[in-house]
Amino acid sequence: MSEVLASIDIDAPVEDVWATVMDPRRLQDWVTIHRKLVSHSPDEMEQVLHLRGANFKVKWYLATNDAPHHAEWKGRGPARSHAETEYRLADNGRGGTRFDYRNEFKVPLGPLGAVASRAIVGGLPAKEANASLLRLKRLMEHGDGRG
Repeated sequence: MSEVLASIDIDAPVEDVWATVMDPRRLQDWVTIHRKLVSHSPDEMEQVLHLRGANFKVKWYLATNDAPHHAEWKGRGPARSHAETEYRLADNGRGGTRFDYRNEFKVPLGPLGAVASRAIVGGLPAKEANASLLRLKRLMEHGDGRG
């Protein structure tokens, strides 16, 4: 299992950040490893992601939706892999948003799969999570962050 935690303060209201991060059509604007939105509905989506030179599809469903503060997506990827992505948004006390992000990736095959996952993915998820949050911050503070 690989877990990534990242947080950032964004100078934009919680509701505006929520509208952006929960709109699958906006993933291309801020998620660095996002390549394509294959399909989406209010509580499901399929996307193509890119890591270590390879594209792969993940099918997600929205397991928790407590707008505008908490969402959890659960996904299935290649080779029976599983992923969870969680967003927690709160007022940062200055009229902006504290955005806490968590991603967990589980590969099959027990300890052997975990070793393979570390070898394939390494420290990339944390680097990409932080880069995505920085892109979201810039989008919300300087671009059109409204959904």
